Amino acid sequence: MANLAHAIEGMSDCLQGLRVVDLTRNLPGPFATRLLADLGADIIKIEPKGGDPARALGGLFEALNHGKTTQKLDFRDPQGIEAIKAHIAESDVMLDSFRPGVLEGMGLDAQTLHALNPELVIVSITGYGLANDSDNSQIAHDWANKAGHDINFMAMSGVLDQLRTATGEQAIPNIQFADLAGGSDTAVIALLAAVFAAKQTGKGRHVAVSMTHSLYNHMIMPKATGELVKSFSGQSPAPHHDFLGGLLPCYRLYQTADNRYMAVGSLELKFWQGLCEVLKLPEYKDVHWQRGVMPNLPASQEAAKAVADKFASQPLEFWQQVFASADVCVTPVLSLEEAKAHPLFAHQDAHQATSGWQQVR
Repeated sequence: MANLAHAIEGMSDCLQGLRVVDLTRNLPGPFATRLLADLGADIIKIEPKGGDPARALGGLFEALNHGKTTQKLDFRDPQGIEAIKAHIAESDVMLDSFRPGVLEGMGLDAQTLHALNPELVIVSITGYGLANDSDNSQIAHDWANKAGHDINFMAMSGVLDQLRTATGEQAIPNIQFADLAGGSDTAVIALLAAVFAAKQTGKGRHVAVSMTHSLYNHMIMPKATGELVKSFSGQSPAPHHDFLGGLLPCYRLYQTADNRYMAVGSLELKFWQGLCEVLKLPEYKDVHWQRGVMPNLPASQEAAKAVADKFASQPLEFWQQVFASADVCVTPVLSLEEAKAHPLFAHQDAHQATSGWQQVR
């Protein structure tokens, strides 16, 4: 257990000495600086006089911002702006989530800040990115100044349409993929890359992160698998009929007798064959896409029905026990409360958080 604790906590020294001024609010920016803080960065969070709106959401604010130095300033008062500049002059990074043009209006534009601190990295998390005014620019749109939230960025990127039920109804996730994957994670990657470059060149830069474009970039699988399915079906698939969206018998959700679900990810032939052995359906061991049996063929559809009928015959707890010792990429779909109590997350901290990284040595 001692070695495990060391492995989990062993990355907290990586960014010691990195000083970040965080002007962001709500979720994307604060989660980005949460990740940086967990890696050892010194975060100075500056809130408006009214406070970060996330304070109204109870434990969310504390989970995002514990361990950061916080200060409230008036962003409309020249003295408040000067106080922000004083922090920036001694920092490596400034992170904001204002709409384009707001920094300039406050006197915190890149030209002004780089005059104070030439190596400063400025990262602006935006909804739709920036557009170039040049007629010859490849990035030309009128979305840069539009308001939006996670649901809008998912919708415009095409990601939200990918979230469909098994019968094709539109679904809305309870996880903020645009804010977190498109905003927080992308910002951290861009920020650390820019800091590395600044240390090499002595020159900072201003980077704009677009949550919508980042999400669009994440759709590398459906862009490819849609073409694959079209090659043997003759038409572009709906999301819930895509290769990994529920079309393959070896990669989908199966309902149990108590209306719960088991997640089958037996994508490779060896795992599918192991699944068939566990379910006592040996006749379907070679009914698999890697054997040339594509999901539009009757044999594949027959296999899917047989597996569905088998899972529907017993409750979730039964299948959990059956697959506990079977290494075939089959897991129960846990609720949040069940996940909290699972041994996988026994080391979570007081804020119900676990690092996504572990130092092995």
